[in-house]
Amino acid sequence: MEVTVIKKLGILCAVAVTVLTISMRLSSSARHSANNPNPAAQSSDLLSDVVAGPGRVEPVSEDIKLGSELSGKLKSVNVEEGDSIRIGQVLAVVENDDYRAELASCAAEVQAKEATLRKVVNGARGQERSAASAGVRAAEAVLKNAQAELQRRQELYQGGVISREELDHYIREYSVAKEEYQEKSDHNSLVNAATREEDVAFAQADLQLAQAHMASAQARYDKTFIKSPINGIVLRKHHRNGESVSNSATTPDPVLTIGDTVVLRVRMDVDESDVNKVRVGQKAYVTADAFGKQKFSGHVVRIGELLGPKTIRTDEPTERVDRKFLEALVELDPGAQLPMGLRVDTFILANGGQTASLR
Repeated sequence: MEVTVIKKLGILCAVAVTVLTISMRLSSSARHSANNPNPAAQSSDLLSDVVAGPGRVEPVSEDIKLGSELSGKLKSVNVEEGDSIRIGQVLAVVENDDYRAELASCAAEVQAKEATLRKVVNGARGQERSAASAGVRAAEAVLKNAQAELQRRQELYQGGVISREELDHYIREYSVAKEEYQEKSDHNSLVNAATREEDVAFAQADLQLAQAHMASAQARYDKTFIKSPINGIVLRKHHRNGESVSNSATTPDPVLTIGDTVVLRVRMDVDESDVNKVRVGQKAYVTADAFGKQKFSGHVVRIGELLGPKTIRTDEPTERVDRKFLEALVELDPGAQLPMGLRVDTFILANGGQTASLR
């Protein structure tokens, strides 16, 4: 009988302890629920403040592919990948001996046309003017002498001293002397006359045509030099000395790819469902498998205006390519050193207040 009573008391004690434990747990749970009414909702809100998407690293200038405007063989490529370059630096040269010869020919033609124009404008030289004046004076003296001889022969003919034939001979000499004098006078007038406006205009037009030919030859010659339009570095060398390059609008044939890597940017695809969350100026960061958990911070500097197909592929089996995407540019903070073209995961902090909790 006593044993039975003792067993019942043990069971009652165990039940009491269990009830007390359950009550304490329920109380603790109630307090936790009061402080955190919906933990799942909070986690969901935190994630909804981040817009994530794939991106690709590029220089601030984007990739600039330099090609030749003329088809031909490369005479020299003066840089290697990784070399620093400056604006206007000659990076490569296309064979240009024929273009240089054409330019020299056009330059000589311009010099000849300039000399012709000066001759037209300045008129005859002093020696030519002096010679023309001397010719007039000599012709005038011959004419006067012929006139005097004719007068004497006319008097003698009237006196019956000479024949008609002899008189006709002196008449012809006088006529010839008169014609020569007139010719010398006209030539002297032409030499000393002012230059005609139409002659000057013709010479000027001829010179302008030669200068246009020279400018065209100069432009073709200049195109054989491939120069850098920016300060930056050489990202890729596509051709080497002696290789042929072509100028084609349908098939690009770059010689070099260059870029300004002082500042790096990440081109990101934003899913169409998130476009309303992205704004210029929002903070962002990127990660890459090659750099582990390291984060490279930055901010959004540009947002596209047109939705389009996905441009950055991750090659993941679950990747969605049937949706529309909007391009966004994230500029990384100074000091970021990442390879150009590296695929990264990009995160835009849509809510600036969550920045600290995401780092």
